[in-house]
Amino acid sequence: MTTPALLGISHGTASPDGQRAVRALVDAVAAELPEVTVRLGHVDVQQPDVDASIATIPPGESIVLVPLLLSAGYHVHVDIREATAAHPHVQIAGALGPDGRLVEVLVRRLAQAGLSDAGLADPDAGPDALVLAVAGSSDRRAVDDCLRMGELLATRLGRPVTVGFLSAAEPRLDAAVAAARADAPGRRVVVSSYLLAPGYFQDLAAAAGADVLTEPLLAGDAPAPELVEVVIDRYRDCLDAPVASSL
Repeated sequence: MTTPALLGISHGTASPDGQRAVRALVDAVAAELPEVTVRLGHVDVQQPDVDASIATIPPGESIVLVPLLLSAGYHVHVDIREATAAHPHVQIAGALGPDGRLVEVLVRRLAQAGLSDAGLADPDAGPDALVLAVAGSSDRRAVDDCLRMGELLATRLGRPVTVGFLSAAEPRLDAAVAAARADAPGRRVVVSSYLLAPGYFQDLAAAAGADVLTEPLLAGDAPAPELVEVVIDRYRDCLDAPVASSL
């Protein structure tokens, strides 16, 4: 039996830095899976779209589509599902988050922004108010995924974390930042970016009024190894399942 192809489907972005970051992630996955055909496509903004991406893989070959999205919202449950409806050989894997390994990337980004893990672990030692910036969705399932990531980060750091949304859900990030500042006068407000790559939403997060904004999960030339592991695990989770969505 032919090993199923891995088709990573990102949201898509007009940002050249974001495009390079996502491509580097897919290239790193391909390097870890030399026996697997690995392709990149997009659900919005960029080409190739889902249908065109499927067409790059030999007809009839089994495909595991891995959404390169941090939560399973409208793009996964509607757009991707509709785009693959005519392709029974395509199986849809789960979204990348929530996942504890992504929390470790968030903690590392906070450290890179000048905040020590040791300080953050003790609420009395770290005075900064923390807000997790997420893209947001009109799909309650995606909102719940993002809130769960906030809970995981709070548990990891041992201190409260507020979640702020950049679209579609409340509280909006700028309101969450303002509330954090009002609740703790004189303290810095640090926004942890729970976004996959540079682009439109990271720019929105930068305009939300925080004192510090971390880089997104994909930053620099080499993708975080945790992200590579999560993509591969989502793919492998589908290998022994029947050809049907795992959602």
